[in-house]
Amino acid sequence: MGFVKGHGGAADAPYLMGEKYMVSRRSFLQGVGTGVVGAGVIGPSLLNAGGVQEKRKKLAVVTTLWNYRSHAWHMAERFLVGYPREGKWHRPELQVVSAYVDQTPEGDLSRGRAKEFGFRIFPTVAEALRAGGDKLAVDAVLLIGEHGNYPVNEIGQKQYPRYELFRQIVDVFKKDGRTTPVYNDKHLSWRFEWAKEMVETARAMKFPLLAGSSLPVTWRMPAIDMPLGAEVEEALCVAFGPVDIYDFHALETIQCMVERRKGGETGVVAMQAQRGDAVWQAMESGAWSGGGWDARLFEACLSRSHTLAQPDTCSHRYPTAEQMRQFVKQPVAYRFEYADGLKATMLLLNGLVEDFTFAARLKGQREPISTLFHLPPNPNVVYSAALMSKAEEMFTTGRAPYPAERTLLTSGLVAAGLKSLATGQKRIETPQLAVRYEAPRESQFWRS
Repeated sequence: MGFVKGHGGAADAPYLMGEKYMVSRRSFLQGVGTGVVGAGVIGPSLLNAGGVQEKRKKLAVVTTLWNYRSHAWHMAERFLVGYPREGKWHRPELQVVSAYVDQTPEGDLSRGRAKEFGFRIFPTVAEALRAGGDKLAVDAVLLIGEHGNYPVNEIGQKQYPRYELFRQIVDVFKKDGRTTPVYNDKHLSWRFEWAKEMVETARAMKFPLLAGSSLPVTWRMPAIDMPLGAEVEEALCVAFGPVDIYDFHALETIQCMVERRKGGETGVVAMQAQRGDAVWQAMESGAWSGGGWDARLFEACLSRSHTLAQPDTCSHRYPTAEQMRQFVKQPVAYRFEYADGLKATMLLLNGLVEDFTFAARLKGQREPISTLFHLPPNPNVVYSAALMSKAEEMFTTGRAPYPAERTLLTSGLVAAGLKSLATGQKRIETPQLAVRYEAPRESQFWRS
């Protein structure tokens, strides 16, 4: 933790306590007449052309924590108060009617939000999905398993109960004979076998499952995409933050681009993670064949960054190798190989950058393609609006806009990277990551 500029879709920043932005009862009541208070209030945006109130779908929130700058704060509240979209304030046609909150430490906001917006908090997941009745009573579930006090295993994975909460949701589906779309925030599970089971369960029971973070859908500068069917030879992401949290985002940055390559996604066969001096030694090689990565891709990424570190009193200068060593105290690299021969590297360079950039070398092209994945700052973090727009799309249409297999593969890559670090930075085979899927033809990132 400790990265205030985090995002999670990305708010992996430490959440602050209190209800600084709580709407007062007086302003709430005044807002009822004008429709300005949010999704919990019936305003003009929820009336059809004939002035008739439209029925909104009911949403249950299942989360580990609901504090300031937690993921529930970033995401669930989009369905309470709406979000900006293409120059308008959009109010989702979904009503939060219930919630389950696993932990309520000091600074909990869920009770205040429930009172403010008129939904109920229940002591179990099942009761939340049934809204206090005896049958499934909601049309969609927002599952947010991020933040909170949970154990960390021997390789550094925080064991968030995403799988356990998902299983409780599925138990209600099975018992009540009906399913709803489910959005799962970030990793599917810290254990790959469980993550795979989650995807297979959704497929077998035929309910839409969307997962992941905001990186694939936030703005890009420039607004480019990987050409569908491109022959990609090597890819690189330069990012920042701690492992098991921000490595997921950086790996998603890579995956949402390279999944569009010729032949579709076929999985990853090997992973080697590096830390400390091993990263600098790899970088010096300037090429994958020498144990590192393409130096041109690294330069392209740094050239897209808006946060490139500088020595005192300096203007915008490209850092020397010596300066990078001074800025970055503990670099991390994940070098991994895809089944079709594609090579990829993720770099966490805390102290050098505070953003996410991507570059790739395509067959037959002299210059690499590159872009910055733009993340607006806290507290508004509009990238979470981009992410929740995709969740809303699934909730209202019953179709996931992109496959959960992307998140399945990314979840497995995080686990493999941490395992490699924990076992002496050795190269490990990853036969379990033989994940195959086709990317959607239409790219999903926000452009306006």
